[in-house]
Amino acid sequence: MTWLTWRQFRTQALVGLAALLAVAICTVVIGLRSRDRYEELRAQFTGGGCSKILSSLTDDYGLAYDFAGYLLIAVPGIIGLFWGAPLITRELEAGTHRLVWNQCMTRTTWLAAKLGLVTLAGMTVTGLYSLLLTWSAGKVDLVADHRFQPLVFASRNIAPIGYAAFAVVLGTMAGLLLRRTVPAMAVTLVAFAVLQILVPFVLRPHYASPVTTKVPVTAEMIRNLSMIGRYGKIGGLSVPGGPWVISTSTLLDSDGKEVGHTDWYQNCLNKGLDEIPGCLAAGKLHVQVTEHPADRYWTFQWYETALFAGLAVLLAGVCFRGIRGPVN
Repeated sequence: MTWLTWRQFRTQALVGLAALLAVAICTVVIGLRSRDRYEELRAQFTGGGCSKILSSLTDDYGLAYDFAGYLLIAVPGIIGLFWGAPLITRELEAGTHRLVWNQCMTRTTWLAAKLGLVTLAGMTVTGLYSLLLTWSAGKVDLVADHRFQPLVFASRNIAPIGYAAFAVVLGTMAGLLLRRTVPAMAVTLVAFAVLQILVPFVLRPHYASPVTTKVPVTAEMIRNLSMIGRYGKIGGLSVPGGPWVISTSTLLDSDGKEVGHTDWYQNCLNKGLDEIPGCLAAGKLHVQVTEHPADRYWTFQWYETALFAGLAVLLAGVCFRGIRGPVN
């Protein structure tokens, strides 16, 4: 049965391996270049110019790694479309299930062999790509310190392996229920995309209870803000240590009072752009940040991998139950 499964699956497998090889070459080349650039910048800015290193690296490689990240998120979905959805529908549409499912092996054994091999192959391809991208983007991720950012979190380390397992079984289940390849592919694509959108914003923040902490605001942090509001609201705060910031208060003074409506704060904003950070920092300001600490990263990675693996197991159960029913 393993030999037969390989014979039927080898074309998709070889195409996947060829694509992985092409991606691997590009990823390794970019990784080596980004690491060399990082060492050059670190030697150039020995006086603690971390923001300059970050700016240079993201200018040079940010777009490439964003594209690679989106591609990696799409890979499990593509595998589910082209490997999972046709797994059963190909037999049903060709009518070969009448022969295959009437041999000495049971339908359950047939499905276990095929689904097991294809799922393992999908997890392997996705895992290797994730490993390469995690290594390649290592220096950029180190400087940016943004590993909880949705795109980065979903395209690094072990979480993509869980996505791949889920996508393959999702496609297989859709094919079994719909009995047609194209509709099964459409359902797989929509369902996988919806989960990839919902999980980062609906489920992931609740893997653990966030904590609230006081973060002093320095001149360097103010310079890197994406927005400073007229009444103390700020945006784009980068908190040292790389936590996942859920929400940030307005700027507060040492007594915890909002400074946005004070004359002092308004006078600072009326100064030149180069003077604003120093003026605000002199007020010893801070913000209250609701966050997930950085040390929860691997816990969240395991939670998300387990979540999608668990969904894959549940859907596989539906497949094994459904394949025992009457099939025309």
